[in-house]
Parts: sequence; structure tokens; C-alpha cells
Amino acid sequence: MTTTDVDPAGPTTLPPLTDGPHRKRLGVVALVATFGGLLFGYDTSVVNGAISPMADELHLTAVTEGWVTSALLFGAAVGAVAGGRLSDVRGRRWSIMLMAVLFLVGTVVCVAAPTFGWMVVGRAVLGLAVGGASTIVPVYLAELAPFEVRGSIAGRNELAIVAGQLAAFVVNAVIGSVWGDIVGVWRIMLAVEALPAIALFVGMVRMPESPRWLVVEGRVAEAVAVLHSIRSPERAEAEVAQVVEATGGAVGPGSSTWTEILRNRWLVRILLVGIGLGVAQQLTGINAIMYYGQIVLTESGFSASAALIANVGPGVIAVIGAVIALRMIDRCSRRRTFVTGFTLTTVSHLLIGIGSLALPEGDPARPWVILFLVVLFVGSMQTFLSVAVWVTLSEIFPLRMRAFGMGVSVFCLWIANALLGLSFPSVLATLGITGSFFGFAVLNALALWFVWRAVPETRGRTLEQLEQDVAAGAIHQVRGH
Repeated sequence: MTTTDVDPAGPTTLPPLTDGPHRKRLGVVALVATFGGLLFGYDTSVVNGAISPMADELHLTAVTEGWVTSALLFGAAVGAVAGGRLSDVRGRRWSIMLMAVLFLVGTVVCVAAPTFGWMVVGRAVLGLAVGGASTIVPVYLAELAPFEVRGSIAGRNELAIVAGQLAAFVVNAVIGSVWGDIVGVWRIMLAVEALPAIALFVGMVRMPESPRWLVVEGRVAEAVAVLHSIRSPERAEAEVAQVVEATGGAVGPGSSTWTEILRNRWLVRILLVGIGLGVAQQLTGINAIMYYGQIVLTESGFSASAALIANVGPGVIAVIGAVIALRMIDRCSRRRTFVTGFTLTTVSHLLIGIGSLALPEGDPARPWVILFLVVLFVGSMQTFLSVAVWVTLSEIFPLRMRAFGMGVSVFCLWIANALLGLSFPSVLATLGITGSFFGFAVLNALALWFVWRAVPETRGRTLEQLEQDVAAGAIHQVRGH
């Protein structure tokens, strides 16, 4: 049955939020954790400007360039599932610290890589860290945040991701412009990411564990202590009581297994929704721009150096879009946001294809028109889809399968991402800008149909209320005013 885009009412007996030192402490926790998102963004986008000088030094072909890009993405797929399970066993905080170590190790291997093979190994290690962080950080933030501002707290990770992507574009442009003639300049571009990796590890040493994970582990007193540091005393006690009640008193180590999930049709359905939402995000083609934007702009008519600088434009609009999205996320229906976003991305791709077709190569207006339309697409994607997708994935799963469900969904997201990263250079070479973006328009129209039919509303309710609706199947039903 189709879910309407009406925001469900979800009454709660929790005391209201209050201002105080605990609100500032929550902000600090969110800031430190989102260094994982910053690394996610930098690692996935630094290759955009580094790939050309890297290809010259390591003698890469079009095929091996694709493997250098996609090695991180396939590694991220594995890291997403492994990270989800690891965080169920060892906790969210410890797992994020491990990801910081992997970020640093992967960076060192990539910077020192003497051959294509070593570069693929280093990128795969970075992928494990990126995938793990992409699963664990949103869950960690969602489990720490009050439901009233959960979207804006969990959504900060996406802002950090696009900030990392912009940082990669800016660093590439500056280093490429100043030291572009130096052999191995791409190694400097890659080395920069070691700094936030160290900051993430050091910062997380002083951060608290997820109170909801502590409750599942039977460590209720510790959960209360954590919430006392980021809530008023009355709110902390009430939230822990609500989490304990939602678990039915069945606290203790463990999480849902594959068998338990597959035996419950509602858990299977919500898992399929999560998988579909993650794949739909990648079918927008956003990472074709984030990974190969310089190549697309060169194909449109810019020179290589001009394309490197122009490539900063989509990065800037991505950050602006993410800031706007954070302002909207707790005020607007998630479903309406998705429908608006996929409508705009579909139209953007159609316009890019039409613009490329209408303006022949050599027309001085062609590169600028395509750049404008690419910026329009990236702005639509980041304003209406990126933040909303990651927030929704962190919300829809019950506590005992949250990290696992998130991990499986993000695994599928990264596989779609990897296949796109591996195939896009060949697709672009074969079909050109026109055919490639018309193809994206079709995929985005299919994604629009999926979210309209299948994705439920999650705004305005606690994670425990959402869990009850998932268990009863009510989350998939039509909801009226």
C-alpha cells in the first residue's frame, strides 16, 4: 500500500528539551563524530583532481583509473556491513576510533604507493574506513540526539561529507595550481587527509558511548550517566525508561540475526526500503560528478586547468545545499523532500542532456551552460536528498537491527556507487554527455516512483515509537490528518 506524505503525529510523554551546558555538550559530540563524515567526503573526492597526475606517474589506463576509484568503493561496501556488526559487538564509539586508525593507515599506504597495485590496496583500506564510518556515525548521532532535532543532528554528518568533498576540490585546485609541475603532486593531495583522521581518533577518546547501545548491553546505569551529560536530568531518566520499555526488558548482549529478520515480514520490508533508498541515492549520479566532474567539464569544452578550478563550483553549492537541508530537515516531511528532490534531479539530467545536444562542441556557451546545469543538479541533490537519505536510514530500523540494517543498506549503496565509479568513464566515452545524462534521467524517474510508493514518513517521532510501528507494520500504512 502506498504511504502518504502526511507527517504522522507521534505523541510522547518525554519532558521538553531545555537549554543548558548539556546542549553544548551534545553539539561537541556531534562535531567530533562528524570528522568521520569529513574524511568520507575527502577520500571519495580527492581522486577527482589527483587522478590525472597519478595516472601519468603510475602509468594508469582508463581501466586501471576506474579500479583506483572503485577500489575505495568496493572496500566501503565491505566496511559498511562489517562496521555495522562490529559496532553492535564493541560499541559505536570504539568502532569509530578503529575507523580513524584505518583512515590513517590507508592514507599512508596511498601516499607511499610505488605502483598501481599498492594504490589499489591503500584505496581499499580507506574504503573499509569510509564504509564503516558511513554506517556507524549516522547511527551514533541518531541514537544520541533528541527526537525533536534528530534530523539536524544526524544530518550534520552529510554536511561534513560535502564539506570534505569541497575541501578536496579546493585543496586539489590550490595544490595543482601552485605545485602542479612537481612530480608526485598527487601524493601531497592525498596526504592532507591524515590530519582529520588524527583529530577523529583523539576526539573520540573523550566522547561518550551511545546510550541506546548501552541499554541493549544491559548497562543501564551507564546509559543514564551518558544522557545526563547531554540532557536535563528529568529528560535523561525518562528517555532511558522509554528505551528499556521498548526493548521489553530484554536487555543484554546481542542483535538481530539474519534468521530472525527473514522470519519477520515487517523487518524484511523495512530492510528492503532501506536498501532501495540507498541505491536510489546513488542512481542520481551524484558521484559521477564528485569523482569525474573534471572529466565531464573537460568533455563539455573547458581546458583541463579551467575544469579543475570550475570543479569547485559544484562543491560550493553542495555545502550550501546541505546547510539549507539541515534547516529544513526537522520542519518538512521526509517524503515530500524525497519526491521534490528526485523530481528536480530528473529534470536536471534531462536539461544537461538537452543542453549538450543543442550546443555543439566548439560553441563557447556549451561549457558554461553545462557547468550551470551540473551545479543545479548538485544543489537539488544536496538540498533535498543527501541529508534526508542518511537521516532516514539512521531512523527506520529497530534498535536490535539498527546498525546491521544500516550496514546492509549502505553496503548496497556502496556497491551501486562502486559500479557507477567503475563504469562511468567507459559510459561517458561511449555515449558522451548527452547519452549518459539521459540515462541518469531515466534512473532518477524510477527512483522517484520508488520513494513515492515505498518510503515511509519518520519525522516527529522517537526512535522507540518508530520501532513499535515497524514491529506492527503500521509504518507502511496510509496515514491521514
